[in-house]
Amino acid sequence: MTQLNKVYRRYKAKLLKYISSSKQAYSFWTLFNYYSGSDLYIIVSFLFLSIIISSCDKLIEVNPPVTNINSENVFNSDDSAIGAVTGIYAKLSSESFHSRDLTSTSFILGLTSDELTLDNSISDETYLSYYQNSLTSAIFSVGNQDLWSKIYPIIYKANAAIEGLEKSSLLTSKVKDQLMGEVKFIRAFCYFYLVNLYGDVPKILSTTYTQNTNIPRTLKSDIWAQIIQDLIDAKSLMVDDYLDASLTFPSTERVRPSKFAATALLARSYLYMTEWQKADAEASEIISHSERFTLSPLSDVFLANSSEAIWQLQPVSSHSTEDGRFFIIPETGPSGDWPVYLNRSLLNSIESIDQREILWINKIVANGQSYYYPSKYKNNQTYDGPISEYSMVLRLGEQILIRAEARAHEGNLSGAIADLNNIRSRAGLKSTNATTQDELINAILQERRIELFSEWGHRWLDLKRTNTINTVMEFETARKGGLWSSHSQLFPISASEIISNPSLIQNDGY
Repeated sequence: MTQLNKVYRRYKAKLLKYISSSKQAYSFWTLFNYYSGSDLYIIVSFLFLSIIISSCDKLIEVNPPVTNINSENVFNSDDSAIGAVTGIYAKLSSESFHSRDLTSTSFILGLTSDELTLDNSISDETYLSYYQNSLTSAIFSVGNQDLWSKIYPIIYKANAAIEGLEKSSLLTSKVKDQLMGEVKFIRAFCYFYLVNLYGDVPKILSTTYTQNTNIPRTLKSDIWAQIIQDLIDAKSLMVDDYLDASLTFPSTERVRPSKFAATALLARSYLYMTEWQKADAEASEIISHSERFTLSPLSDVFLANSSEAIWQLQPVSSHSTEDGRFFIIPETGPSGDWPVYLNRSLLNSIESIDQREILWINKIVANGQSYYYPSKYKNNQTYDGPISEYSMVLRLGEQILIRAEARAHEGNLSGAIADLNNIRSRAGLKSTNATTQDELINAILQERRIELFSEWGHRWLDLKRTNTINTVMEFETARKGGLWSSHSQLFPISASEIISNPSLIQNDGY
């Protein structure tokens, strides 16, 4: 037995005692067991645990965090540096929809838009405020229930990793480049959601807390420029292959971002910025790699490492994804743990022969009422055996629709029609009958609504970027018992954040 294993055995009991009392640590332990099998990962396990225990709650108003990811020696070896960055994915993978974390955007933005219906038995004030588009700055002041307070700590960790990697001279160049690309991608991913949900937001690119405490909001154009630059850097730094946990060998696991994850987010970002040619080019780069990415059969899309996956998150707290655990309604019907089901307007917009309605939507009947729910993920239980589904973050289907929309705006109608029909064909639908540019763009947006429902808030963000949100939500909010106002398309900044940072200015209408 090696000396390292002796040390591990000495502290294992304490480690397990902490795990038994901590959901986050249990999530870590599951991830560790997945990657276990060598002394290297014993080292990484201690590093993961220290990162999870010491994660900060807020970025803009925190004291200097004392975390291992900030320690200089973390980036003095490949093994510990890899562990520090992998800890970010472990955190993302362990997040809960009920906790309103970054990965809960599928729930929160579905609730805010016209995708999900909140059951009338639910009294949660925050859920109801999202649902009726009646958010206030005060509602987030207790409990850090807003996405702002959950996303900035991830940015902080990415910034800490970037600083550590930049200072380090002891890492192998391959590992250093890959990790730098990964954390720049993560930072861009976080800012993508912040700028779309809040508009102008503070641009935090360091861990200097004395500066970050009073930093004002940065113009959206500058945030978008930072997103693009981070993604261009990430794309140039990361490799094409999916890598194993040591970043040494190719892997079949698609749970670490590769060059193509940065390319996919670049394509989406350019689409949102109406840079049609660039969106077309980035999406085309992914689509052209058919040896790596292909459209999966509908029943296989959300399986672990499906051929459609560009980047997935592996569940670490149970064998089911959070989507499966949260969206699949039990036979007893909706409740506090399962508060939502699919909006009738979404169901009514699906064509009658669309196979996605059969394979991606299910229903239960409780108390004489039918409840339809997303069933893209089939597993919602903890069980023994291999994990069969991973949470999909980026996939090929979206990229094909990105290119279709970009091509339509470019005037390449035949190319746009071909891409649109590619998605429709998989769903068992006939070719589109759209012929003009306007008809085709509308058809593509409708296809996005059906193809991407309950995935990362695409519908809400599409309504905003296409300037159709007022027309749609005026009706939908009234149906949900609220009164729509145009200012509701941006979320309020928590009153507690503004008190802590007087340089912040609240969004209009709040």
